[in-house]
Amino acid sequence: MKQAFALMMLLAALLQLGYLLAGYDAIYQIGYGAITLMGLMISLTFLWLYVQRATPLALGMAYSWSGASLVLGWWWIFALAGEPVVMSESAAHFAPLALYLTGAVLHFSVIHRSFGSHGAAFLWPALGAVALSTLIYLVV
Repeated sequence: MKQAFALMMLLAALLQLGYLLAGYDAIYQIGYGAITLMGLMISLTFLWLYVQRATPLALGMAYSWSGASLVLGWWWIFALAGEPVVMSESAAHFAPLALYLTGAVLHFSVIHRSFGSHGAAFLWPALGAVALSTLIYLVV
């Protein structure tokens, strides 16, 4: 735990130093690009693990990491391309979001089963998140 925290603090300091030396845009582009590419590699690793061992958690992780990476990658490419209008409100962005949401639902399913429960009750946290998000959207 201490090593992970130390690594996080080191990376935060390096990002701040990079910001001071190269500016926001450079660090944003490098950081988003790096996490997009690393996330896709992690996703492929979890997909391989799922194929090897067929664990539901590995499949959830593969979906989550690929979805997260592609959502971040969308914004990375959007910024790199100068914020093109064609990407501003494109429904194509919902495909990686669907991967991400699928990963989340699969995680709730695995958590649900780890508590010894069965059935569709694992959907309640996901539905609650959608309902809360909808409420916040309507209020704001």
